Amino acid sequence: MNQLSRIISGTMTWGAWGKGFSTDQMQSLIEHATSLGITTFDHADIYGGYTTEAEFGKAFAHASVDRSSVQFVTKCGIQYPCEERPLTVKHYNTTSEHIRQSVEASLRHLQTEYLDVLLIHRPSPLMDPHEMGDIVAMLKDEGKIHNFGVSNFTPSQLALLQTQVDLDWNQLECSLTHDAPMTDGTLDMMVATGIGAMAWSPLGNVFKESGEVQARIRKALEPLCDKYRATEDQLLLTWIMKHPAQITPVVGTTSEERLELATKATQIEISLPDWFIMLEAAKGHRVA
Repeated sequence: MNQLSRIISGTMTWGAWGKGFSTDQMQSLIEHATSLGITTFDHADIYGGYTTEAEFGKAFAHASVDRSSVQFVTKCGIQYPCEERPLTVKHYNTTSEHIRQSVEASLRHLQTEYLDVLLIHRPSPLMDPHEMGDIVAMLKDEGKIHNFGVSNFTPSQLALLQTQVDLDWNQLECSLTHDAPMTDGTLDMMVATGIGAMAWSPLGNVFKESGEVQARIRKALEPLCDKYRATEDQLLLTWIMKHPAQITPVVGTTSEERLELATKATQIEISLPDWFIMLEAAKGHRVA
């Protein structure tokens, strides 16, 4: 398994689905992230309506960063209706033909000869593990992908795919306000079988919503921020990183300051009681 940086920079909102950065702005953010030690960049072919990978690739080609010093993660499998791909319905495609076409397109768009990690973006009810295993083996033999994994897969879906192909990663939603993977067997199974964990939306809905849950969490975080000399988002990140799965957060911010804060969160070690204080605040009651 390729080593990824402890914090991953998510690119979903760099382009048309967010900030709409220019080539120069993307180049600057790439260089800033790598200067902080964030060397892994998370993509998906659908980001920006199938446009962000190419914009990133153009910017990276101008950046003063060696390709060998960074890691590109990308995802495929979702067929997303948009201007670039006028489909009749959003659906999943995990056929060998589609996976190969997606990999070839991502290589062109990112202007690279290989992908450090390829993930299947969502599980399909129609996915054939034998077919998927065969195409992954071919792409690895060709040197086009180095590691393979999935995103948003349940333990049974992971186990099914593992009968035909080694899984290096599962990128899943996990946070203080979405801790289901810690209790539904997903992370247990991943730790037991050596599948690495990436977490998307690692801050949960603490800053996205305003309600009783968020109020309880932020009240509980006040003294902890003083105690650890940390920001709220840093504590939310270090909370999930304390899990034995060594969860790697995919941080979607485009703020240079917040990227720096995220890297410093890796140096914070909250105590066991404080970890449960945060959990209790999210749940609204003591653990059983």
